[in-house]
Amino acid sequence: MIKKVLVANRGEIAIRVMRSCREMGIETVAVYSDVDRKAMHVRYADDAYPIGPAPSSESYLRMDKIIEVAKLSGADAIHPGYGFLSENARFAELCQKEGIIFIGPSPYAINTMGDKITARKTMIAAGVPVVPGTTEPIRDIKKAIEVIKGIGLPVMIKASAGGGGKGMRLVKREEDIVNAVSSARSEAKASFGDDAVYIEKYISSPHHIEFQVLGDQHGNIVHLFERECSVQRRHQKVVEETPSPIMTPEVRMKMGADAVAAARAVDYYGAGTIEFIVDDNLNYYFLEMNTRLQVEHPITERVVGVDLVKQQINIANGLPLEFKQEDLSQNGHAIEVRIYAEDPDNNFMPSPGIIKHITEPLGLGVRHDGYAYVGYEIPMYYDPMISKLIVWGETRKDAIARLKRALYAYKITGVKTSIPYLHRIMEVPAFIEGRYNTHFIEENQQYLQPRAVCTERCMDVAAITAFVDYITKLERLQPDKPQKHLGNNWKDFGRKRSVLRF
Repeated sequence: MIKKVLVANRGEIAIRVMRSCREMGIETVAVYSDVDRKAMHVRYADDAYPIGPAPSSESYLRMDKIIEVAKLSGADAIHPGYGFLSENARFAELCQKEGIIFIGPSPYAINTMGDKITARKTMIAAGVPVVPGTTEPIRDIKKAIEVIKGIGLPVMIKASAGGGGKGMRLVKREEDIVNAVSSARSEAKASFGDDAVYIEKYISSPHHIEFQVLGDQHGNIVHLFERECSVQRRHQKVVEETPSPIMTPEVRMKMGADAVAAARAVDYYGAGTIEFIVDDNLNYYFLEMNTRLQVEHPITERVVGVDLVKQQINIANGLPLEFKQEDLSQNGHAIEVRIYAEDPDNNFMPSPGIIKHITEPLGLGVRHDGYAYVGYEIPMYYDPMISKLIVWGETRKDAIARLKRALYAYKITGVKTSIPYLHRIMEVPAFIEGRYNTHFIEENQQYLQPRAVCTERCMDVAAITAFVDYITKLERLQPDKPQKHLGNNWKDFGRKRSVLRF
C-alpha cells in the first residue's frame, strides 16, 4: 500500500492533495522551484526538495528531477495534480519503469484521449455521439477549405493536441478561413509542438457540461454526475456549478451512461472527466476527455459526498471501488469560482505582487482551497490563480446567496483580484435564473463592466462611521480640550459629513 506520496505540483492543488493524504496517514513530499521556496505547499508537506529555477520548463516539468526526488525521499507514488505533467503519458510510463506508482490512468488512456482526433475516432467506435467534423489531422489550407465547405459554416478549428482554449478558432465567414486555420496551426505548434488541427461543426448556443467518472483496475466504472461549466472567458472556465440548471433526469441518465461508455472504451481507471457540448434542445456531443483531476472537482465532492483524491489513491493501490452507480446521488447545490491575481478592470492583466492582507471567507457551507498568506509574493511565472471558493446550499438559490456572502467577506490587498468581477457575475439576471450558455460573458457586458472608480473623496462607509463615532466620543468626553492630532478642521468633518456622497 502507498505510504509516501510526492506531489508533483504547486499551489492550492498540491495542498489539497496533501490534506487527503494526511487524513489517510500517508506522508507527503513537496517539490518546489527557487521562487516557491516559501510557498505554503512546501510548509505543509512532511518533506520538501528543490527542483530548479522558476520557469516551469526547468522545474515542475523536469521529469528526471522529479523522479530523482521521489527515489531520494523514499516516495513510492507520485500524484501529478492538474496541469504540468498530469496528462503526460511519457511521465506515467517513466514512473512505471522506475517502480513508482503513478496516481492516475494508464499511459494508453492518456495517449488515446489526449489526441483529440484519436479520441473522436474512439468515441465514434464506442457509440458516443460526437460533433460532426473531421477524423483525420489537417495541415493543408486547401484541404481545410474543402472540408469546411462540406461541413458548412460556422465551424470550430481546434488543435489536435490542444486544450485550455489554445489553438481554437471560430470561423463564421468564408473570407476568414485561411487566416483562422493558419493562426490556429501556429498557436498549436507553439503551445503543443504539433500544428495538426481538426474541424468541427459549430454548435450555436452551446452549453459546456462535463461528467466526473471514476474507474478502478477491476473494470468497475461509475459517474458522479455533471458539472455546468458554461461561464467562460476565452474558453477558460470562470464559474462552475452542479447540478446543471438545464439538466433533466432523463438526459442526465443518458449522458451519464455515455460518459461511462467513453471511459470504458479506453479501459479507464482513476479519476477523469468526460466533457460534452450541449445545445438548447439538450442534444449533446462528446467534446474531449481530461485524464486527470479537474480544477472544479470540489463541487462534485460536496454534492456527491466522495473525496476524489482518496479515491484516486485507493484505485492506485489496486482496491476496487467502494460503491456502485446506484449508491450515488446528488445532494443540494454547489458552486465554485476561481480567484485570480489579475485586474479585471484592465483587460485581466496578471497582478503579481506581495499579499499585504487576506481575510478568507468562513461560515456554514463554505470551502476555501487556497495557498496564499500575508507576506507571500504571487510569482509571475505561473498561473495567477490564488484560490478556489466553493459553496454549498440546499437549493441553487441558497448557494448563490451563500457565494455572494462569501465573496463579500473575502478580502485581499496588495494585488488586484477577480473578486469584484465575480461579484458582478452573481448579479446578472441570466445567471441568477440559470439561463446561460458559453456566450454568457460577451452577452452580458452591460452587467460586467467595471463600476465607477472612487475618487479621493469617496471613502468606505464603515470607516467614515467609525471615525465619526470616534471624534464624537472625544468631543463629548473632552469638550474643552483641542483635538490637535485631528488637524485644525476636525470639527468641520462633523458638520460636513451629512453632505458626503457615496
